[in-house]
Amino acid sequence: MKLKIIHTNDLHSHFDNFAKAVTLIHQHKDENTLLVDAGDFADFKSIELQGTKGIAAVELLETAGYDLITIGNNEMFNGADTLEHMATKSTVPFISNNLFKKDKTMIPGVQSSVILNKNGLRIFVTGASPDLGAFNDGLGFHGENYIIAIAEELERNRGKYDLCILLNHVGTLADTDLAKEISGIDVIVSSHDHVLYREAQVVNGTFIVSAGNFGEHIGVLELEINGTHKTLLQSAVYSTLDSKSDEEILSILKRSKETAIEILGKPLYGMEEPLWHDVINENPITNLIADGLKDMLNTDIGLINSGIVNAGIFSYVSHKKCIEICPSPLNPTSFEIQGKYIIEAVQQSLNVQHCLQDGRGPGFRGKYVGGLHLSGAEVVHDGTRVVEMRIGDEPLDEERWYSVASSDYLQRGSGYPSLAHNRNEFYRPEEIKEVIEIYAEKKEFVSSAFNTRFTELQKIKG
Repeated sequence: MKLKIIHTNDLHSHFDNFAKAVTLIHQHKDENTLLVDAGDFADFKSIELQGTKGIAAVELLETAGYDLITIGNNEMFNGADTLEHMATKSTVPFISNNLFKKDKTMIPGVQSSVILNKNGLRIFVTGASPDLGAFNDGLGFHGENYIIAIAEELERNRGKYDLCILLNHVGTLADTDLAKEISGIDVIVSSHDHVLYREAQVVNGTFIVSAGNFGEHIGVLELEINGTHKTLLQSAVYSTLDSKSDEEILSILKRSKETAIEILGKPLYGMEEPLWHDVINENPITNLIADGLKDMLNTDIGLINSGIVNAGIFSYVSHKKCIEICPSPLNPTSFEIQGKYIIEAVQQSLNVQHCLQDGRGPGFRGKYVGGLHLSGAEVVHDGTRVVEMRIGDEPLDEERWYSVASSDYLQRGSGYPSLAHNRNEFYRPEEIKEVIEIYAEKKEFVSSAFNTRFTELQKIKG
């Protein structure tokens, strides 16, 4: 018999493209179709998701007619409670064989695999999520080795199915190696690294497909299945660029956005002093974040880049306002690092051209890297070079290990590579935008945010 697999991945809440993709999906779908997503469908930069705790994404998947979705890192970024809320409310199964709660118990609503019956064909589908290491712990998750988890899941279900499909959110290179290591996987829908395969790659008898990212394409794989023999009939991707938007999807998005704005737009409290922003120069909104991080994580210093926000707060604080000015789903992160790497990053921050570089990196939703802002430290510089840096009341010691409160973006070395030389990282489940919400209400922190931490020496004439 024939089986058509329509697949998507890494939408990252580009819902305008998704509305177009659904029209294409309906055009290609027939009675022999399985519709799957390989993760990172729900990116919580979206106000629709923030305001509905992810349920807007669930409603979109259900309306489009998806059979399954695996859990990517972006479905995890809002924490275990939000993922559980989405999975338990969804009629579309959430699949992951290697993702568990922090205490290593199953996440309610998440299944390790399912077996679907399509016109008499038994289709086994499992999926794996990326292991984010120590980051998992801060978000309330535990991740097992995906290779071992996949092998064990196949073994537990061997003999119960006619076709094996793996939705794997670990990257195309890893999936190529996986197909070589584990036999018996018929199809891998790959994701995570945003690769577009215009036709299926065949590795060790396994068909590997990936539809790129952001809803710019859908993938279609059609197989003829005769016992243990699987023949490729069609493999292609189709651009959504010129597709008409599905009206039902647009209606859901409109309703979800209205609900989110109503919920998130209510003022939490007013501002007595406006906290303005500048991507290059020292500014109070970024200083407030640095101070809040240092206080929240109880470290020697706070350190954050001004590119984490794109505007200031002037009259009141609301959830909606914080999402708008700080859209990156990045988390408060502490780590230890030697002074020499801190001062290297701070000196790099004095370069205006560096501050204006594209800040692109994992989890970052801003535009520019921005300049570094500090808490618990002072810098004297001549405009291009650090002359003196003090942490607390003492000069910075280049060989000493300092505790730093920052974001997971900077901890990875994004924007400022020297900061990657760290150890003992620890992540909290809150997001940086929540640091603004918490500390902009505290008068002493708002007042402190206007205290300068960078002093430029006056140039000597003659």
